[in-house]
Amino acid sequence: MPTSTRRQLLLIFGFVFLDLLGYSLILPLLPYYAGSFGASLTLVGLLGTVNALGQLVAAPVIGRLSDRHGRRPLLIFSLAGTVLSFVLLGVARSLAVIFVSRALDGLVGGNTSLARAYISDITDEQSRARGLGIIGAAFGLGFIVGPALGGFLSRFGYNVPALAAAGLTALNLVAVIVWLPESHTAERRAAMRESPRTAFTLGNLWQALHLPCCGALLSINLLYALAFTLFQSNFSLWAKTRLQFTAQTTSYVLTYVGILAVLVQGLAIGRLTRRLRERLLILIGAAAMSIALLSWAVTPNLVMLLLILAPIALAGGVLNTVLSSQLTKAVTQEQVGGILGLSQSMQSLAQIIAPAAGGLLLERVGTWVPGATGSLLMALAAVFAWRYVASKQPLT
Repeated sequence: MPTSTRRQLLLIFGFVFLDLLGYSLILPLLPYYAGSFGASLTLVGLLGTVNALGQLVAAPVIGRLSDRHGRRPLLIFSLAGTVLSFVLLGVARSLAVIFVSRALDGLVGGNTSLARAYISDITDEQSRARGLGIIGAAFGLGFIVGPALGGFLSRFGYNVPALAAAGLTALNLVAVIVWLPESHTAERRAAMRESPRTAFTLGNLWQALHLPCCGALLSINLLYALAFTLFQSNFSLWAKTRLQFTAQTTSYVLTYVGILAVLVQGLAIGRLTRRLRERLLILIGAAAMSIALLSWAVTPNLVMLLLILAPIALAGGVLNTVLSSQLTKAVTQEQVGGILGLSQSMQSLAQIIAPAAGGLLLERVGTWVPGATGSLLMALAAVFAWRYVASKQPLT
């Protein structure tokens, strides 16, 4: 890998880490912050829904605009919007302003899909999965550091972590402006602006969906997003209800998961993709996730839980990275941003559906149901993955 590419990957790692650090500073504290303005539990849940709805609508648009006008201008736009959303959150004096802040963050928050598109521009097909793995590693590291730092800062007021997140994102914005070069050359940008494929139309999105392999990959992506969000969003409630964990124990377990995610996506992905085909890794990841989630559903104690979380982290790291890598190879270069934005929209859809559905199932049926439901979703994803492997259809 050329030195210039390594430098750009390091910058993107720092960008994603700071982005997730800012996000995870405020995420665990939002219920308490909104509650200080008299928000009910339903309204607190709607804060996440409003944010995810914004991403659902905006991510494909931002991705497609980045195909046409370059990644860097859209990254700058997205970060500037995120700074504004955090400032609004930090100075909020009413619940309405908090809702506006979360909606704005969703509408401009295409940072992760833009970072993935940037990496796809500067890597070749052989090194792409390894490059994309650094995003997962930055995610994990951000979620390890952010909640602890946010908890400390909240001692000085629930708005302080939001203002700190605004400061971190502003630093990120300056770093992108000063140090991050555009991943498209001037000639390529001119060609992309002229290409009809980069125009944002429903026809272009529909055409991308019907390219070879795109439908299968997006179906697997949606099923995985639903299953993993069921696990992630309901884990704390499950741990409290089934194993009687304290908040401190749950935070330690989640830190353990974050460390596993960093190790898998930062170190293991490159080795795995050199030894196994990416299509086969998707099948193995889907099958392993199905088995692990079913095991999670019936876990009786902490020791078994720690053992089961390892394959969940491994399979999740593989699927996060390799699905994105395969999607970027299933479309033309002019369509990469749009298809990754569409993939992020599916994850946002899962964030709208899964938390409420999982909580309802856990409360009304039993603690085993979210895990069993996630396992069934991943078993269906494994069927799609099996057909995808067996078809041997070329990506483009």
